[in-house]
Amino acid sequence: LLLLALSGASSPEADAAPLRVYILCGQSNMQGHARTTTFEHIGMDPATAPLLDAMTDGEGNPRVCERVWISYLSQDREKTGKLTAGFGADDDKIGPEFTFGLTLEQNLPEPILLIKTAWGGKSLHTDFRPPSAGPYVFSEQQLENLQERGKDLATFREEKRRATGHYYRLTIEHVKEVLADLGAVVPGHDPDQGYELAGFVWFQGWNDMVDSGVYPNRDKPGGYAAYSEVMGHFIRDVRQDLDAPGLPFVIGVMGVGGPVSEYGPDRQRYASTHQNFRDAMAAPAPRPEIRGNVFPVLTETYWDRQ
Repeated sequence: LLLLALSGASSPEADAAPLRVYILCGQSNMQGHARTTTFEHIGMDPATAPLLDAMTDGEGNPRVCERVWISYLSQDREKTGKLTAGFGADDDKIGPEFTFGLTLEQNLPEPILLIKTAWGGKSLHTDFRPPSAGPYVFSEQQLENLQERGKDLATFREEKRRATGHYYRLTIEHVKEVLADLGAVVPGHDPDQGYELAGFVWFQGWNDMVDSGVYPNRDKPGGYAAYSEVMGHFIRDVRQDLDAPGLPFVIGVMGVGGPVSEYGPDRQRYASTHQNFRDAMAAPAPRPEIRGNVFPVLTETYWDRQ
């Protein structure tokens, strides 16, 4: 994530510089389910104790940023304000936005706005499906399974059509609405100051990883190739719809369980599926049309086994 924070030139005059805007998007991983009551454990390890100091004030309360604001859309409501704890899945939780924003504030002189859109239990293949990926197409096996379960195929197809891309559209609409009235989220923002779309952070994947209907060969090499394809469309469409052709992307690659190479005997049955999916999430980054400003981050590195 620091690749976003440290990229690009910034003005030494923070007050005159454009507002730097970062978009954070995904499902429950991006929502964030870490409770504030767990903060103290970060201080138990000398290696992470400095992070706890950055996250809290002198009285041990969650720090409130001075130059970072946030607009967070989830569950049909928007929450705004100066960045602090409470912009996670509920008012007592954090997601990646908290320490991401703290790190940005430490490294950049400009004012910063985070626009976060996240809903739990959503897929890329349907819920966040971008327009250029085309409509969701059922496989013959899926249709046969639906018929065997007594589903009305016409109704099911229509429901899928309405669901396809719904959360992609909500994200783009919300970002545009916030950018059109920045003063509503960042008090005192001068329209003449302008803004810069500085980066997009994507953290999603669980619902695709576990969907054997959409990815029937997920335990085989290339079994999640369709995810990589749709992710490539997602990056291109976001850039086009927000008129930001060079928008940097960070892909948070699912890391539940830690590095696959360290899985014990009881987790070996998941190893190939988990690794195949992680490879597919990172796959769009080296493609020629998006190479250079799409960065996969292997979150498995940060998995706390204890």
